[in-house]
Amino acid sequence: MSFPFTGVVVLDLTQIYNGPYATFLLAQGGAEVIKIEQPGGEHLRKRQGASGAAMPFAMLNANKRTMTLNLKSGEGRALLLRLAAQADVLVENFAPGVMERLGLGAEVLHGANPRLVIASGSGYGKTGPYRDFPAMDLTVQAMAGVIDSTGYPDAPPVKAGPAMADFLAGIHLFGAIAAALFERERTGRGRSIEVSMMEAVYPTLASALGLHYGGGAEVVRTGNRHSGLSLCPYNVYPAADGYIAIITNNDQHWRWLVDALGCPELAAEPRYATVKDRCTHMDEVDAAIGERTRRQSKAELFENLIRNRVPCAPVRTLDEVVNDPHLHERGSLRWIDHPEYGRMVVPTSPLRFDGTDGTVPYQPSARLGADTEAVLAERLGMAPAQVQDLRAAGVL
Repeated sequence: MSFPFTGVVVLDLTQIYNGPYATFLLAQGGAEVIKIEQPGGEHLRKRQGASGAAMPFAMLNANKRTMTLNLKSGEGRALLLRLAAQADVLVENFAPGVMERLGLGAEVLHGANPRLVIASGSGYGKTGPYRDFPAMDLTVQAMAGVIDSTGYPDAPPVKAGPAMADFLAGIHLFGAIAAALFERERTGRGRSIEVSMMEAVYPTLASALGLHYGGGAEVVRTGNRHSGLSLCPYNVYPAADGYIAIITNNDQHWRWLVDALGCPELAAEPRYATVKDRCTHMDEVDAAIGERTRRQSKAELFENLIRNRVPCAPVRTLDEVVNDPHLHERGSLRWIDHPEYGRMVVPTSPLRFDGTDGTVPYQPSARLGADTEAVLAERLGMAPAQVQDLRAAGVL
């Protein structure tokens, strides 16, 4: 069986994390993704001077062809429209209004190809009072309430460690593209779609919003406890050699937990009998559980608690995750020898399609403009001499 997006041609004008992850998922789903960069390369490619900074670019731009095109030149824009006339999807995450200022707005693109799906990612959307605010993952986390609700109540707020706003928006953008392609199969026409990072993040606040509506306007930062303070035990507890995360979603989990830790006196304590009771005495419960978990190693605790059906996991380092045998066995992570950046671990798509071997054959991210001549020859019938003339004119 072929992959779901086999035969779909995507023009990828995206940069950094948000858009490139959406187009990475399309490429891993079988689409032909042509990454179009300004002659100097997109911003993430330019970060390579910093230690390890090349890895994210390699991670997000595998299985993409790459070409350069100066969209600030009239001839460059004309070439993009010719490519768009043959494409299925165009994806961009410039600031709102940039495509229109370039003369490449939706009306122009659909004039070249009415079947084109035009996908746009931005921080706050194409309309509204925040439209023109500069938007990066950190600023969107701040605006969306993520930072204010993260950390401990007696300490300053902190951002979520991962670039969650960027990647959540990228996932939503991928889903919107898939939906628009499905619609086009029915109607024969493409449409414009957009995803705002802030709007993609908002649903992740669900537990904190429950606490907000239940307890007042000010959100209380809960550290590693449940964001809604409605489950207990729910925390990161000390082990002899690190930490372990333990969650009890119901009273049965509680009974299994105290049995596994060998503390029947906690099971017999009426003040801890129900979830509501335990949440009322959260400090006591957490202290009692922590006193017992600190006596064993992470591995001992994990083995014991899992055997007793208690939801838990050791708190692992990034190095442990990078070398995780489960992810490598499933093919979700793999070691590659990148032609530019050397030995590294890269992810494949988390989407699995029945009837395939899981992922498309992996092709490392390419050097800037590596496929420019081939793409222009294949798609627009240009001879090498024409491409050289375009290079000399600063179009490529």
